[in-house]
Amino acid sequence: MGRRRQARELALQLLYELDVRGEAEPGPVIDAFWQRQQAPDDVRSFADTLVRGVAAQRPKIDELIGRFAEHWELDRMAVVDRNVLRAGIWELLWGVDVPPIVAINEALEIARRFSTEESTRFINGLLDRVRRELCP
Repeated sequence: MGRRRQARELALQLLYELDVRGEAEPGPVIDAFWQRQQAPDDVRSFADTLVRGVAAQRPKIDELIGRFAEHWELDRMAVVDRNVLRAGIWELLWGVDVPPIVAINEALEIARRFSTEESTRFINGLLDRVRRELCP
């Protein structure tokens, strides 16, 4: 597994924890997470950037998920799916050095590992719509 994929998977774990705890401020949760989890500095840095970026843009990201997820309410989505979408949208719209197709493919690989095939199709459709309608 590549370092960026590892960072994205760790970021998903952090986002999941923040979501389940209802935490808006990621700092203390991130600090506690890195005390439990070892990772190379570059992996940790990318995961931190992703988690903090999602946290900073979460209201806008959640609004976009609500807009593009037809017939789905955000709070009724599986926690994993919701956070894969958050990370994917952040990478599509605010990530640096990540082409949109790579951001979508990475989100799909992570969804395949941590969620269901049905969820993977849903995530693909939603992220592709975001890409088509909002990416330059």
